Amino acid sequence: MQGKTVLVTGGAKRVGAAISRRLHAAGANIVLHYRSSKREALDLRDELNAFRPDSATACEADLLDLAALRSLVDQAIGKFGRLDALVNNASSFYATPLAEVNEQQWHDLLGTNLRAPLFLVQAAAAELRRHHGCVVNIADIHAERPMHGHLLYSVAKAGLAALTRALAQEMAPQVRVNAVAPGVIMWPENAAWMDEEQRRKIVAHTLLKREGEPEDIARTVAFLIQDAPYVTGQIIAVDGGRSINI
Repeated sequence: MQGKTVLVTGGAKRVGAAISRRLHAAGANIVLHYRSSKREALDLRDELNAFRPDSATACEADLLDLAALRSLVDQAIGKFGRLDALVNNASSFYATPLAEVNEQQWHDLLGTNLRAPLFLVQAAAAELRRHHGCVVNIADIHAERPMHGHLLYSVAKAGLAALTRALAQEMAPQVRVNAVAPGVIMWPENAAWMDEEQRRKIVAHTLLKREGEPEDIARTVAFLIQDAPYVTGQIIAVDGGRSINI
């Protein structure tokens, strides 16, 4: 990863921060995208630059704004002179039962989880082809097995899984496109509906009988970028076996 540049959307905290730290430790320059997590993004940028000067930058953008996507790519190239990999990690997540679904939720959940990855790849395509780069999308095991009460999120992640495979076809042979589908890694923020008993039941359905960690996702993303030159169009579940035991 020495001398290569990676753009990580939602890269300032939680799983995104673990991915950013892992790729930076491997030698990559990191472009940390954030929307509202400015403090976390600037703190992580400073942390990474303390290890290796001028190796990380933070860029604010609303992924629902298509013009901002082109600007993100331009900022990455302007800062580091190239873009070698894109990690579509940013995501909205909240419950949307059928009776309560509205158009704003559709635009938000489909926008962040599906529309933004598509158009960000489009904006980065020429640069990624130039450097024989790669894309890693962060999908979800619920793309295959919808999560009850989360209709739009499940549909959006199913679309992202299909997009991963379709982009692998579209961008071959120069660019590889894969995805990671997390299981129980970090509990959602502000999920008051998910009490301790519900969490216990979810963990009980994993074959390994425990939660995963953000670093489990980060290691898999790093593998797909660094060590999988003959892997494309694949979605790797990192879920402790939950997806085959629901």
